[in-house]
Amino acid sequence: PFLNWLGTVYHGLPADLYSPNYRGGDYLAFLGRMSPEKRPDLAIEIARKAGIPLKMAAKVDDANKDYFETVIKPMLNSPSVEFIGEIGEREKNEFLGNALALLFPIDWPEPFGLVMIEAMACATPVIARRCGSVPEVMKEGVSGYTFYEMEDAIKAVEKVHNIERSGVRKYFEERFTSERMATEYIKLYQMQLESLQKVA
Repeated sequence: PFLNWLGTVYHGLPADLYSPNYRGGDYLAFLGRMSPEKRPDLAIEIARKAGIPLKMAAKVDDANKDYFETVIKPMLNSPSVEFIGEIGEREKNEFLGNALALLFPIDWPEPFGLVMIEAMACATPVIARRCGSVPEVMKEGVSGYTFYEMEDAIKAVEKVHNIERSGVRKYFEERFTSERMATEYIKLYQMQLESLQKVA
């Protein structure tokens, strides 16, 4: 409450970093760390109950090995769940672009959630739990859907085909490019300079 706040500038990515895939695929994607707060277990449960295959590209840190072995590994027995492991930047475009949707079922106040806009850059809609920055990053019915409860998540999966993938990419281009980010930073700096000049 005592910070000298000027405004909020959201993260941005180069517009040409990811190529959009306007056709998508038939699987749900999970991309991120294999940790309790990211809720990969919930992603598996959502996909299983929705009857859609799930591909998981996730890093298992030393700190989360026990969680992976005791909680997640037993859930990987299903033939509809494929654990790919960690992937590099080059593989992200194909992994996200070929997905029906990205599942982002976080369970902590995520400050931003870069993977959401990476998916949007690929024209892939996002199904995210309304936690942390999700309501700010997402636009309901345009970039995907948000949910609180399991029932809502399943409904989101069932209707995600209604999302226009070209609209997802357009939303990314309007709000989350690095060019837009730089422009907004410049505006804030100019505002601050003008404010200081008035004081002087």
